[in-house]
Amino acid sequence: MLIQSLILAPSSFGLQPWHFIVISNPEMKQKLQTVSWNQAQVGDCSHLFVLCAKTDLNQKDADKLIQLTANNAGIPVENLEQYAGMLTTFLNSKTAEELTNWSQKQVYIALGFLMSMAASLGLDSCPMEGFDPPAYNEILGLDSKGLTATLVLPVGYHGNDKYANAKKNRYSKEELVSFVE
Repeated sequence: MLIQSLILAPSSFGLQPWHFIVISNPEMKQKLQTVSWNQAQVGDCSHLFVLCAKTDLNQKDADKLIQLTANNAGIPVENLEQYAGMLTTFLNSKTAEELTNWSQKQVYIALGFLMSMAASLGLDSCPMEGFDPPAYNEILGLDSKGLTATLVLPVGYHGNDKYANAKKNRYSKEELVSFVE
């Protein structure tokens, strides 16, 4: 179900500019822990999710989505010309760096769905930016795949985590939420 939550996560334009790596190998988790500020949850978790953004998003990705959409809808690709044009315009209006930045923001959407599913299954998770992305990229061979590690999410049961039941330090609703009526 965790994997399915990632597959079904929405993204802008439906482009899904991401890839997910699920690591259960203890040696690999320990290796990654060393480049994650040695945070114990990386090595101790049941499964380590590495959420990656595409760094080479291009017209092929748009064409693939258009073809998939046409196939799933049972319509000719030509019927999606307006949608295809919108995707092409978007991709052509951004630099490679801007597209990678946009893709990384999209990964946060998938993270939310993954964390919600983990919680609904009674699993603990800990979203992390506290890791060395270039080191993850090197260890996992991501650069050659047109990917970059964006977020890490250890998933499992917290065991003896002293913070699991601690009171959360959160600002009040009045400080965080405004209503326009």
